[in-house]
Amino acid sequence: MIEVIAAIARWIQLIANLILLGSCVFFAIASTRKRAYIEPWIEGLERVFPWLAISIPVGLLIILITTIVQITATTGNLWQPEVWFGIVKDTRVGQIWMWRTILSILLLFVVVYLRKVSKTRWRYILCAVIASLPLIAGSLASHTAAEELSLIAVMPYALHLILVGIWFGALPAFLLLIYEDNRHGSSKKVRNFEFETLKRFSFIALPTMLLIILTGIVVGDRIFDGHYAALVATPYGLLLSAKLLLLGVILLIASRVRSYWLPLLVDNKQTAESGNKLGMGKWVRIEFVLALILVLLATIITNTTPVKYALIDNWPFSFRFSINATWNQPNVAIQVWIGLTLLVLAAGSIQLSRFLNWGLKRLISISLILFLSGLAVALPPLTIPAYPETYRKPLTPFDTMSVANGATLYAEQCVECHGYQGKGNGIKSRTLSTKLPDLLTEPHTAEHTPGDFYHWITYGMVNTDMPGYVEKLSDEDRWDLVNFVHALSRGYQARILTSEITPNKAFVKPPVFSYTGHDGSSGVLQDFRESKAVLLVIFSWPESQDRIEQLRHAYSRLSEQNVALLAVPSRELSSDELAQVVTELPFAIVTQGASEIISSYALWRRTLTHPDIIGRGTNPEHMEFLIDRYGYMRARWIPSIDSTGWSNIDQLNQQISLLNRENIIMPVPEEYVR
Repeated sequence: MIEVIAAIARWIQLIANLILLGSCVFFAIASTRKRAYIEPWIEGLERVFPWLAISIPVGLLIILITTIVQITATTGNLWQPEVWFGIVKDTRVGQIWMWRTILSILLLFVVVYLRKVSKTRWRYILCAVIASLPLIAGSLASHTAAEELSLIAVMPYALHLILVGIWFGALPAFLLLIYEDNRHGSSKKVRNFEFETLKRFSFIALPTMLLIILTGIVVGDRIFDGHYAALVATPYGLLLSAKLLLLGVILLIASRVRSYWLPLLVDNKQTAESGNKLGMGKWVRIEFVLALILVLLATIITNTTPVKYALIDNWPFSFRFSINATWNQPNVAIQVWIGLTLLVLAAGSIQLSRFLNWGLKRLISISLILFLSGLAVALPPLTIPAYPETYRKPLTPFDTMSVANGATLYAEQCVECHGYQGKGNGIKSRTLSTKLPDLLTEPHTAEHTPGDFYHWITYGMVNTDMPGYVEKLSDEDRWDLVNFVHALSRGYQARILTSEITPNKAFVKPPVFSYTGHDGSSGVLQDFRESKAVLLVIFSWPESQDRIEQLRHAYSRLSEQNVALLAVPSRELSSDELAQVVTELPFAIVTQGASEIISSYALWRRTLTHPDIIGRGTNPEHMEFLIDRYGYMRARWIPSIDSTGWSNIDQLNQQISLLNRENIIMPVPEEYVR
């Protein structure tokens, strides 16, 4: 019940805010000044303005009350001022609420004051600007702002709300103008003025709607973050799909009003014009009612778990769409472009109907046929099989323990068929009825989801020799195999890394790890995010003795550049060897977690000059990786391959300086493969 009350309060205060904004914009477009003959319809709406302005802070108060009840799980705290003060002062939600309330009260005072001054254009422009401020403040509580509170994150959503206000909020004024004229009649001069007013509004309504769609796409892309399958598999996605469908109907009605009904008002015959206004008024009323439902859906969506965090445990369809996996297949691109052409024609038919004077039924039928035909041609070539687990979130994170365990399981269960390096050339591969995919050098993992691999490992692959391991391996082990396959492919794709970073380009996502050092220090790789870069040194002893000594002398310079150094022995050292290594050493030698780090990061050993894809592969005795402060692997030095490289400490410091000078803010790598 609390959720319902909160949703209604959000809806009412948002509707009131949007109508105030849009009506003021409409009045400013009308440029009424002091024309007496249009006072009635303006006065009729302006009398409602104070009530609309009052409903905004009242709605916000109800929202805060429901928030307190939801947070504290009791209504008794509503009578304790310290609870109210604590939420408003100490929480981000409360602080945003405070600013929204202050701005809504400011809007109320402005509305009351402007009611007493002459009806000039500046008055309405000022009111529209003030009315937009609570909407902008409200955008700070959006899902996009929750991810990243920055101008880039907030501006598209704030602009989206303001544009919705300009379109939706003006519809009551639009309807009232038509209604007042039909009820009282008007002179030819007044009718011409009304037509020009409606025409001017219609002229800005089209680009406004297009910008609403554009900003909506930008906001949606940030929220979905590539999880577009959630459109049909999560509550958030289903609500948004319903909203988009409703928006399509509204756009069709708006286009019809602009292209058909408005031009008919040029007719000077009173009876015909009256009938035209009645017809146009009917469709605008329908548009307004649908828009009310649209805004209600939007308010419900804002309080629904975003798709990025919603789980899709069971994909409901036996197929999905994938450009990556299908685009290079024969005739796919041709079919898709033909389908897109039909979709463009469907959109163009709406504009074409204006010149050919199509009726509504013909417009809908032709547009719908072209639209459905475009989908029927473009979508089937992009489909690939899908499974209930296709979009399931992995059970285990992408870390070195999981990858190392996956490597062990792969050697035990998969190597005879798939080969030591996943190239599908195992000892049994020639006896199989199907050709095995190349898991190493082909972008197989990019074309399929982790859930696809999990399904194949669990149940096998239909019409192939791939067996299922649901009886042999635990659920966690199967996800470890998925992580290993992705690490194998990612390591090969990262072979372009060298000892020199590419500024402002970060794409290699290595597995995270936990560690314990010889000095008692411990932690995880994520501890250094947004604070320090990490130089991960995998060394052999005593072969790397000179390099360890060099790094010991250079450590102070590295520390000054905000770099953490972790050294990982390639094998377990005896107590005597460890004592030799750590003598006066200022950085940690990893003693626990080393074997998992070695096993996992060895997959990142390949370079363009040494792809190492034959046989079992060879792990270099010494490797160093430079990981930036966001968790991306940016550079790699392998002495046996890259010659001098970072043996020149000045060159290493130069690369670190380049990292430190970067001003980009990167999203941290996902904890799970996707």
